[in-house]
Amino acid sequence: MSVEENRNCGCNCNTECEEENKVDCDLRREMINQIRSYDFAINELALYLDTHPEDQKALCLHNKYCKQVKELKDKYQKVYGPLTINYPCNKWRWLEMPWPWERGNY
Repeated sequence: MSVEENRNCGCNCNTECEEENKVDCDLRREMINQIRSYDFAINELALYLDTHPEDQKALCLHNKYCKQVKELKDKYQKVYGPLTINYPCNKWRWLEMPWPWERGNY
């Protein structure tokens, strides 16, 4: 079930929809945590490489993490919408979703 179908399922059984939303929220939270972890590691490796520019192992790891976080961000943004204003898309998807205070999750 897509995020849009889940939000607008129209069923009277809130328990089923709440359970599906919980699974979706857990997956979304896990993806965000992975993105944050990669971003942290990339920044730390970049700082290290500023003082150790010949460390090929660190450079390889930095490149690997950059590739992995790009793939993860692309995957996240296709499902949940843009992470930043710089994400290239044809519409402002966050305007389609309810604000946190409209969902009661703030």
